[in-house]
Amino acid sequence: MPPLQVVFIAAMNLLFLNQHVEARRIHWHDTGNGSIALEEAWSIPELGLSTAAPPLGQTSAELNANLLDISDQRLAHMDATGVDFMVLSCASPCIQGISDPATAESMAIHVNNELATQISSPSAGNNTGRFGAFAALSMHNASTAAMELKRTVQQLGFLGALVNDYQQSGNDNDTLLFYDQPEYDIFWSTVTELDVPVYFHPRVNVAPISTLLYTQAPWLRGAGQEFAVTLSNHVLGLCTNGVFDRFPSLKVIVGHMGERIPSDLDRIDKEIARQKVLGMPMLRNVSSYFTTNIWTTSSGSFSTALLEYHQQEIGLDRIMYSIDYPFETMEDGKVFLDELEDGVLTEKELKQFTRETAIALLKLNE
Repeated sequence: MPPLQVVFIAAMNLLFLNQHVEARRIHWHDTGNGSIALEEAWSIPELGLSTAAPPLGQTSAELNANLLDISDQRLAHMDATGVDFMVLSCASPCIQGISDPATAESMAIHVNNELATQISSPSAGNNTGRFGAFAALSMHNASTAAMELKRTVQQLGFLGALVNDYQQSGNDNDTLLFYDQPEYDIFWSTVTELDVPVYFHPRVNVAPISTLLYTQAPWLRGAGQEFAVTLSNHVLGLCTNGVFDRFPSLKVIVGHMGERIPSDLDRIDKEIARQKVLGMPMLRNVSSYFTTNIWTTSSGSFSTALLEYHQQEIGLDRIMYSIDYPFETMEDGKVFLDELEDGVLTEKELKQFTRETAIALLKLNE
């Protein structure tokens, strides 16, 4: 990032922080039937253009325009597809893709301030409460991350945080920071104190890993394979390294139907249990954390058969509707919901999936 841009962002952050900011109490647009979507991306020009493949039929230019937009086409699509409330978060890799700690910390504050400003504007539907936010965090330092999370929740009214998998670090971007280590306990302590969820979202791998694993098959990079492989390792690390045992009230959300973990819980539990004799600190099994600590969403995965299978494995009360806009379309999500309504889920189950679990987890009615 150019030095002048860094200085400008730091100055804007200081100006914002010096203002008296009241927490934005959520008075959300509740029609009684509309859906709530939790993994919905947004970005700012300073973070650059997304190189992700757009939805079929769209161009990269359209995808990037949709990432920058809140109050125009996004809101129009929400109205057309029955989305009552959308939680916005910074598009991957966001702050997790910034290796310099000082730059990452400053940019996180800037991103959060900008998101708070945009969703509070009348043009973004603030008068009817259409948008909430998950904070972007620099995870180079657990104490710094905890402080920024506390600020965004208590002063900006954010609903939790979203981290884009590991934090890259080091001069060559070759140091990876995972949040399942004891040095992050101060962060998880703050998360549980605030009683908000942290959403774990995937990211593209740093060059050394990407080169080693995907040079022979570059088509596997991204959402088709890479995202689930890397993020599921991080989520399973939280389990096996005892994070949920140390923080039993911790709430974590994993998108894309749990990054395939719920589809393979029987084998995961059986094989990981063998690691206990080698000193693994996990006190329970992975399946049990999906009943107490981990929720999943349907973001980017609109499969009726998969939803039914996961309903059997972890229970419908651990699965919430999400879209993954603008990488997926709201219209495709609506088709999925129409299929579920047509005899797959009861009316009560459909409301639980599309809104009731999210209302309780995010405490929207409190």
